[in-house]
Amino acid sequence: MPALKKTSIGGQALIEGVMMRGPQKSAMAVRLPDGSIDTEVWETKPLTAWYQRTPLVRGVFNFVESLRVGYRCLSKSIDKTMPEEEPTSKFEKFLEEKLGDRLTGIITGAGVVLGLILAIFLFLFLPSGIIKLLEPVLHLPWLMTILEAAIKIAIFVLYLWAISAMPDIRRMFQYHGAEHKTIACYEAGLELTVENIRGQSRFHPRCGTSFILIVLIISALIFSMVSWDSLVLRVGLKLLLLPVVMGISYELLKLAGRYTNVLTKILSAPGLWLQRLSTREPDDSQIQVAIASMEPAIPDDPECDRW
Repeated sequence: MPALKKTSIGGQALIEGVMMRGPQKSAMAVRLPDGSIDTEVWETKPLTAWYQRTPLVRGVFNFVESLRVGYRCLSKSIDKTMPEEEPTSKFEKFLEEKLGDRLTGIITGAGVVLGLILAIFLFLFLPSGIIKLLEPVLHLPWLMTILEAAIKIAIFVLYLWAISAMPDIRRMFQYHGAEHKTIACYEAGLELTVENIRGQSRFHPRCGTSFILIVLIISALIFSMVSWDSLVLRVGLKLLLLPVVMGISYELLKLAGRYTNVLTKILSAPGLWLQRLSTREPDDSQIQVAIASMEPAIPDDPECDRW
């Protein structure tokens, strides 16, 4: 069904659940081990600060805020669906006694830091290091930049393909598909029922997967202006220019979600293709969870959530 409207409501797949973020209210729904659906609803924090509304600047801050909210919901979904295990080793018992409720937060924070370090290594240092080694053969800076971008995209695609084979991640990707289908059903002006949602596309131009791919492509253009003379200097400058890359990518994603024409279709095509890896067709029970998270996020005034 063609979209009758383009909504600003966006979501994220969780462990056995979906989070939807609307203009006024946000909600997360999780399928509990007993089969029931647990739903939490809260007020959406409005984007009123100048840096959250200014083009090219807002991208970085809004992306970080989305990560913060998404990570909090993901942690909650794990707590709701995974039974607590008693510490088995003396070291685990020691940490539990000394840190108590803070242990989960510390482990989560450490995971975020390690994840950032790994991302910087895989997408900034490793591709540049490989191409730098090949510099005597390649010679041309523009060719080196293109190959560097190709390596980054290949790493990202291989990463998605590898984790999609994991049963838990595969189920999360099914919830990702349920999230997209539910939003598409709402945008088509149809009632949010399992039957109506089942027939919708699981691919959506405003997906976070598309955003990451746009970032990788835009980074190739921006980083082409960075010298290859020093590997350390190049990586350092790429880190400094990352907010610029994210700002431009965010605006392009907004354009792709707002308009439907030849240009935006070309812009959205790589991300939509990549969603074949990051989404899977959901079953009816997963669609029910997506509906439970979507309904509270829909505002009473239909004009409030226009993209």
